[in-house]
Amino acid sequence: MEGLGFRLRAEANLTTLTSDVVKSSAIEGSSLDAAQVRSSIARRLGLGFGGDVKVSRDVEGVVEMMLDATQDFAEPLTAERLFAWHASLFPTGRSGMRRITVGAWLPADIGAMQVVSGPIGHERVHFEAPKADRLAHEVSVFLDWFEAANGVDAVLKAGIGHFWFVTIHPFEDGNGRISRAIADMALARAEDTAERFYSMSTQIEAEKKQYYSNLEHSQKGGVDITSWLEWFLGCLDRAVGGAEAGLANVLRKARAWEQINSQLPVNERQRKVINRLLDGFEGKLSTSKYARLAKCSADTALRDIKTLLDRGILIQNQGGGRNTSYRLVEPRASGCALNSRCNHRKLRGE
Repeated sequence: MEGLGFRLRAEANLTTLTSDVVKSSAIEGSSLDAAQVRSSIARRLGLGFGGDVKVSRDVEGVVEMMLDATQDFAEPLTAERLFAWHASLFPTGRSGMRRITVGAWLPADIGAMQVVSGPIGHERVHFEAPKADRLAHEVSVFLDWFEAANGVDAVLKAGIGHFWFVTIHPFEDGNGRISRAIADMALARAEDTAERFYSMSTQIEAEKKQYYSNLEHSQKGGVDITSWLEWFLGCLDRAVGGAEAGLANVLRKARAWEQINSQLPVNERQRKVINRLLDGFEGKLSTSKYARLAKCSADTALRDIKTLLDRGILIQNQGGGRNTSYRLVEPRASGCALNSRCNHRKLRGE
């Protein structure tokens, strides 16, 4: 990622964070609009792109929680901070149609939260959390451990922290999303960076059945959570391994601009249109569409297109006359070419 430059690194980070927020909610059966999530994150990170969509309060709240966990990862995790995260997740004080206690532990009169599935009369209890009158103490013990310099490997702390908090289950709803935010915070601390180029929640969502199965097995299996940690570390490994696929479009853009910039620079109009094409422009690019995108005359658009054709950046599609249209020439795969140090070693035969 170091070879991408600021704009593409920022875009890769934005893509990863968007996926993290959307998929963490999807694990719990909640569907968020990805364009709204991306727009909210872009604005909060002060990026000059991706932030032009109107965003709902629900999306803003989820994004606020996730960014607080991953961008301010060095700040202590406290009960007040957890309450603020919970309030952000449920800005209306409701989970769906149901009113819930927001920004506070479960009321004592509720008893113990249960994770249940199946029809009424044939329910299956997967897990029962500690009773409500124990929650403040249990969370306090957890937070002391999480913030202590206790010699626990930082990556293992992410897996243990996720499991421990979701097992305490101190809120009426949102415990899973907050547990994953805690894990992301611990991973950011392990890497000592707020930049995210892989998404743990995206991988968990892809393995949702195994995720819940491993949680249930370990919650019912006494205090030995080795099997949970083995699965968690394997999932993390697969998340990192799959990062390139998740960032394929960003890497494609990097290859394209590497090849374009190796020649004469393009003008600002051409740069704008090429970026739109790389971002997944719908339909076919015609002279009139180019003129609208670049805010220029048809004659100027035609001259720009001819230059891009001559340089091999655009290619004309089949058909002519009124149906004349163009597309980008796909960038060549470049192996280590994104990293100049790798290029240097290759040139020296290393």
